[in-house]
Amino acid sequence: MGIKEWLGMAQEKKVRYAIVGVGDIAQEDMMPGVEHTGNSVITALVTSDPEKASKLGDDYNVEATYSYDQFAEAIKAGTFDAIYLATPNWRHAEFIVPALNAGIHVLTEKPMEVSTEQCRAILEAERSAKTGSGAKLMVAYRLHFEPATLATIDKIRSGDLGRIHLFNSSFAQVVDPSNHRAHHGDLAGPVLDMGPYPVNASRYVFEDEPTEVVSAAGTKHPESGFPQDFYDTVAVTLRFPGERLAQFSISYYGNPTNSFTAIGDKGTVMLDPCYMFGKPLEQTVAIKDDKSKESFKNTDHFGGELKYFSDCILNNTEPEPDGEEGFADVRVLEGVLEALKSGGSVKLAPFTRTRRIDTTAQKETLGAVSTPDLVDAKNPSKGVEKQPKN
Repeated sequence: MGIKEWLGMAQEKKVRYAIVGVGDIAQEDMMPGVEHTGNSVITALVTSDPEKASKLGDDYNVEATYSYDQFAEAIKAGTFDAIYLATPNWRHAEFIVPALNAGIHVLTEKPMEVSTEQCRAILEAERSAKTGSGAKLMVAYRLHFEPATLATIDKIRSGDLGRIHLFNSSFAQVVDPSNHRAHHGDLAGPVLDMGPYPVNASRYVFEDEPTEVVSAAGTKHPESGFPQDFYDTVAVTLRFPGERLAQFSISYYGNPTNSFTAIGDKGTVMLDPCYMFGKPLEQTVAIKDDKSKESFKNTDHFGGELKYFSDCILNNTEPEPDGEEGFADVRVLEGVLEALKSGGSVKLAPFTRTRRIDTTAQKETLGAVSTPDLVDAKNPSKGVEKQPKN
């Protein structure tokens, strides 16, 4: 076989995915964008809802469907090469570990798990896979591939803003009290559900790891309709090396907002919006009296991250937001939950991240896709409309 023929076959090959957990995020955000990646295809569904299995199987021409209880059988069936995992937070290790052990690649939603103990079990499986089957693990930090986010990181790295020493962020939504996120306490509350966004952003802004949760304060609003067994709104301060601070607030009961500001001794950069998708992300840079604003084209965040991960699988390269990146956030979120309970500060065990975002290699620009009608699932936020194609 000549090199041209070999390259042609490599370009045509697609990674076969099983979607594990077909709730709102899988149906609304990931599954519609798989086809236009060019290197990925859905070949199996894992759900314990027969209606979802039947209807989504028809919609996406997928014949292989399994229940959660059949997952061990599924990974032996040979119907998929990788999984996209979108189960509840506390059910990630349950699927990640056996998949990696069986040589199945894993793209998992964040947080990687709900405790550092569970994360360590995942990291051990990831290490074994690297020296064995070669199965890869990536945590779905979609913003690591989003153009506005990467441009902001480049602006910070350029030194134009001086030394960044303060990070501030707000992230809020009005969650429907009937949504499952409101009925599992801290396991599905805003700290673990929304917290990964500002924690991860502060870490890529400072390119360092926090050493202390200085404070964490929470409030509960009876009028929200939520069970009063978790804080629906939380404010946090983190300490980073070099006299740098990160402050953020997250809420299940706040007017929708998502923004962050990185402040240096020469200038400031702000992204607003910064975490959500469906609209262009907008960057404002202020250096002394000069201010500039740029709106970045709306992209398919989910299709982009999937395309990147499939490229890593097909080319046998290691993905950047790997298990270590997932652990880096969970160690902080675990500290936040501890500080909420104790009312005091929490020192974080020493930790060093061995990789950072490559703003050139990780940039993805797939166009946005339309939101389909959902099967027995709905967006967690009140009043959210379908996103148009852009």
